[in-house]
Amino acid sequence: MITFPCAKINLGLNIVSKRPDGYHNLETVFYPIPLTDALEIKYMDEKFPSESPCDLKITGNDVDCNEEDNLVIKAYQLLAADFQLPRVHAHLVKRIPTQAGLGGGSSDAAYMIRLLDERFRLNIGIPEMERYAAKLGADCAFFITADPSYAEGIGDVLMPADVPGAGLGGYYLAVVKPSVAVSTRDAYAAIVPKTPAKCCRDIVRQPIETWKDELVNDFEAPIFAMHPELAAIKQSLYDAGAVYAAMSGSGSALFGIFREQPTGLEKEFEGMFCQVMKL
Repeated sequence: MITFPCAKINLGLNIVSKRPDGYHNLETVFYPIPLTDALEIKYMDEKFPSESPCDLKITGNDVDCNEEDNLVIKAYQLLAADFQLPRVHAHLVKRIPTQAGLGGGSSDAAYMIRLLDERFRLNIGIPEMERYAAKLGADCAFFITADPSYAEGIGDVLMPADVPGAGLGGYYLAVVKPSVAVSTRDAYAAIVPKTPAKCCRDIVRQPIETWKDELVNDFEAPIFAMHPELAAIKQSLYDAGAVYAAMSGSGSALFGIFREQPTGLEKEFEGMFCQVMKL
């Protein structure tokens, strides 16, 4: 059985307060995009020599962690603690860039939970699957349904985003990921939390033409100061005709939303990951 974990972008991201546990409360709108990995599971033969009950093979993009630390494995282990699961082979094809703010690892984990639930008829239910996913990462729960969602807390308290009409359906999205590595810890350290004048969910409900002046990712200011080349990519997306452009999450991927299909971006961002897709 195979599934296709999707990426997400953040439409606005505000860091509103620091929590007693050292984490930060935020406000953001998660929006799913048609950039996907592929994840397949099969029964493992009893004679197959594997020390792990979930044998993981990863192809495609390089993944920056040991196999046993991959969230796909952790998702299997999480459910195996509560359910009788058979041994499985898992094959993950990575297409979503890592360390990009696109949620690829979180999506893989959530889709593994969904895949195990469907394949082995665990009948967990969406609310319970979201609770399991939240144990693996702050934004993992979003990917259980992957519906546009407004998030609070550390990204784990989800509500409908209420994006008007078809949302961004019919627009084109360009995602650009340079080789820049962003330290999320350094980015948070440079932020002074504050409640925004207007909630990102309210701004996203407005016409998209208003987003450029009002919809803000708080990480951009400190990260652009550390990596001016990211600010230059954002400006290039506007120069190419984007109606809205921003960094996703804590970066380093940037995205531009276009009314018409943009041309020439692959040449503009040669040597970087650059993909244009219709929403």
